[in-house]
Amino acid sequence: MKMAWKWAVRLAAALVLLLIALQAWYLLWIVWWKFFDPASTSFMALRLDELRQKNPAAELKHQWVPYERISVHLKRAVIAAEDAKFPDHEGFDWEGIQKALEKNQRKGRVVAGGSTISQQLAKNLFLSAARTPWRKAQEVVITLMLEAVLDKRRILEIYLNVVEWGNGIFGAEAAARRYYGLSAAQLGPEQAARLAVMLPAPRRFERMPDSPYLARRSQIIRARMNTVQVP
Repeated sequence: MKMAWKWAVRLAAALVLLLIALQAWYLLWIVWWKFFDPASTSFMALRLDELRQKNPAAELKHQWVPYERISVHLKRAVIAAEDAKFPDHEGFDWEGIQKALEKNQRKGRVVAGGSTISQQLAKNLFLSAARTPWRKAQEVVITLMLEAVLDKRRILEIYLNVVEWGNGIFGAEAAARRYYGLSAAQLGPEQAARLAVMLPAPRRFERMPDSPYLARRSQIIRARMNTVQVP
């Protein structure tokens, strides 16, 4: 019995050390990305693997562009559509989370997440799309790290460069060229609003460019954009 207890304690200690090492690994990457641009993300690798199961030669469309070369209209549109309190919160929009929970309860299923741009970036950089308690808990920890190490401008810059915008399409530059034949810097207000509205389900809206919802929601976001402050 005594020997079994000792092994249980050792196992618990090993698991704690492993968990600490994992968090340190995440933190080191975030510090690195404060100064250097991510070449890829966990979510991009997942999507590329899915594409290559059908076509071994498949490649993602992705081109990093600096913050200054992304249209201010797109910055405003994405904040208006995805996270209106982004400039002010510390990683979490508690009011938005509460509203999402209430909406999910009314619908009887998960239809809203309430995730901020910082939370979405945490998931995209390191995690999977699985809706498990462990993944959500890890997302919270990584979000806190992102907010502690990076300023809002850098968080938004990375997010706009790595977020999924269609099947194999990642980042603002690839999205602007795919849908409008323009660079990310050239996007106007209407184009930016439409791209922002695609973000919750980009692969679905890519197949439904004439969706009435997409047109209606784009008008709403366009009307909100002038009040948005960008980092």
